[in-house]
Amino acid sequence: MATKTTAKTINIRLKIWRQENAQDQGRFENFSLNNVLTDMSFLEMMDTLNEKILKEGKRPIEFESDCREGICGTCSLMVSGQAHGPVRGATTCQLYMRSFQNDELITIEPWRAKAFPIVRDLVTDRRAFDRIMMAGGYTGAKTGPHADANAILIPKDLAERAMDAAACIGCGACVAACPNASASLFTSAKITQLALLPQGHPERKQRAIRMVGQMDHEGFGSCSNLQECEAACPKRISIQNIAIMKQEYFKAALAADYREGMSDGDGA
Repeated sequence: MATKTTAKTINIRLKIWRQENAQDQGRFENFSLNNVLTDMSFLEMMDTLNEKILKEGKRPIEFESDCREGICGTCSLMVSGQAHGPVRGATTCQLYMRSFQNDELITIEPWRAKAFPIVRDLVTDRRAFDRIMMAGGYTGAKTGPHADANAILIPKDLAERAMDAAACIGCGACVAACPNASASLFTSAKITQLALLPQGHPERKQRAIRMVGQMDHEGFGSCSNLQECEAACPKRISIQNIAIMKQEYFKAALAADYREGMSDGDGA
């Protein structure tokens, strides 16, 4: 005879950031939820809370989500001081209430960075990442009929490293976790994934110059090698990519200086 199992529930207390827009000062508001299923995802808990708030005739809490499968990074939140919450290698949407204790106080905040202005409540404007990508995160390799898999031979180790860098979903956890709000891990991953492959070589030098320049223009801080970004990254992007980005940038800058010097010499 099958034994009936009862789903475990917990009561939780919530301290959530509320802010009308980027100009508003903002404040924390306290909420509570009882009988929360531990098998419920964190975002399902937020949906349940919003249903409760709506029934009370109040404005629900604004937060973002899309795929809810850890693919898009839209669900980015600071949960009790940790980017995406206490589970490593997971986005907020992959976080479940079984990671919390009964009667625990959970603090929920948006990403905190000058380059990520708050739109409302927990929603931030992360288009700065899009502008970094548009500055140079592309390749001019020609597309067309399907090429033979062996037409361009790429060593296995380089292919794997490029794929590891390409796993970055641009969620911004690296920025949120960094005390300097640096975007170096994101930018380096996007530079590295193309720099390691022959298809990315035509724009290799200008890509590094343009993307790093755009990153600085957006107001992100500098990297001080604290490795908080790597620890917070849900896709475990390695900080070795930052070293590659710096190498790419300095080689491109030196080449540009050399060309400028040659040009000056020809005109003398």
